[in-house]
Amino acid sequence: MDSSQQLPDEFIQLCQSVTAKRPKAVIDHILQYGFITTEDLKERYGYNHPPRAARDVRENGIPLETFRVTGSDGRRIAAYRFGDVSKARFSRLSGRTGLSKQIKDELIRRYGCKCFIYLEEVDERELQIDHRIPFEVDGEPDLEPENFMLLCGSANRAKSWSCEHCENWNNLKDKSICLSCYWAYPENYTHIAMRQVRRIDLLWEGDDVEIYERLKQQAVSLDKEIPEFVKEIIEREIERW
Repeated sequence: MDSSQQLPDEFIQLCQSVTAKRPKAVIDHILQYGFITTEDLKERYGYNHPPRAARDVRENGIPLETFRVTGSDGRRIAAYRFGDVSKARFSRLSGRTGLSKQIKDELIRRYGCKCFIYLEEVDERELQIDHRIPFEVDGEPDLEPENFMLLCGSANRAKSWSCEHCENWNNLKDKSICLSCYWAYPENYTHIAMRQVRRIDLLWEGDDVEIYERLKQQAVSLDKEIPEFVKEIIEREIERW
């Protein structure tokens, strides 16, 4: 059944204004069939990360709700359908492409054209805008640049995987936990997805690549992985303080 028959014209127009391939595929499928399953996303559209596709839709101002259906193998799987259309962000995010560009430009102006997690300078086209606090925990934030971060594709995927396996994402929904998490504020955090761990992402580029290669050769000669070897060097140096 075509679910668009029960939807307001303004909501249909908002749905049709989305042109990016991944969220458009989700939206069009729901408009036609009423819902879309994770199985549909993987098998029909080739999206192996359904929560990211659903998030793309929500970030375009279109509410989705998650529910359970029976998959082709008899197991219960997740599915998505439109949520409360009264919560759709018509006026605030109509013309969202322009708004996203404004937020992205402001973040680049403040922090440089780099990934907030890996601190790597990359081409602007490779940077993606992401909520600091996941939508699934705190809903849509005020559209201020400080509520968002710029991530390269690999950092965004790593954050998504970690967040989606976090107890706070799945059950607690406590914003304060996210506020002290590495994935929201890597510059000042006390945990990573509620785990008491710390991390440093190091980057060698340009002339510094030679230093990395020397570390790699030394690590191989000692039959050690590079992260382990670098950590030992740092620990020895600290002991000398």
